Amino acid sequence: MSGLIGKKLGMTSIYDEKGRNIPCTVLEAGPCYVTQVRTLEKDGYEAIQLAFDDAKEKNTPNALKKHFEKAGVTPKRIVHEFTRFEKGSRKSYGEELRVDIFQEGEFVDVVGYTKGKGFQGVVKRHGFSGVGDQTHGQHNRLRAPGSIGASSYPSRVFKGMRMAGRTGNQRVKMINLQIMKIILEKNLVLVKGAVPGSKGSYVFIERWS
Repeated sequence: MSGLIGKKLGMTSIYDEKGRNIPCTVLEAGPCYVTQVRTLEKDGYEAIQLAFDDAKEKNTPNALKKHFEKAGVTPKRIVHEFTRFEKGSRKSYGEELRVDIFQEGEFVDVVGYTKGKGFQGVVKRHGFSGVGDQTHGQHNRLRAPGSIGASSYPSRVFKGMRMAGRTGNQRVKMINLQIMKIILEKNLVLVKGAVPGSKGSYVFIERWS
C-alpha cells in the first residue's frame, strides 16, 4: 500500500545524529480500514478506498452506514481513494492498515488543506500597502484596493485581477518530506518540515512506490 489517511496533531522538533535540531510535523497515521476495492473490470480504474477516524453512528448517513457495514467496519469520519499501490497486492474488505507500512528515512508526499481565513481584503490577501496616508481628506482609503483599470475601454475587469475574496482553504501538496521518526505503538509519523492545515485537520500521506 502506498499511503494512509492521517491527522495533523501539531509540530515538534527532534535532534539528528549530528546534533542538529530538526523541525517536524506530528501526524497520526491510521489505523485505516479498507472499505472498497475498485477494479478495472467493474469500475474502469483500480483504487483502494480507506476510511479513518471513528464517527458516531447517529451522525452517519444511512447510505454510509450500509457502506461501512458491507466492509465490516464501524462508521468513520473520512474516506479517501488511493490509486497508487503495488500491482498484484490485493486488499480485502475490512483489512486494517497501520503506520508500519512506512519506514524511517523514506520520503513521502503529504496533501492537506490550508487554514481558511474567510473573505479578506487586498491587504491581507495579496499584500497590498493601501492607498497611502490620511491626507487631503482621505479618511477611509488606507486599506482600499485603488483603481482596477476599467474605463470606457475595456469596459470590463480583466480575469485574474487581484481583488478581495475568499482566502485559504486550498488543497496543497507538500512533496518529498522525509520521515524522521515512527512511533508504532501510537501510530505517529514525524515528517521533516511543515504540513498545510490547522491542528486536527486531515491529511493524506502517500509515497511514490
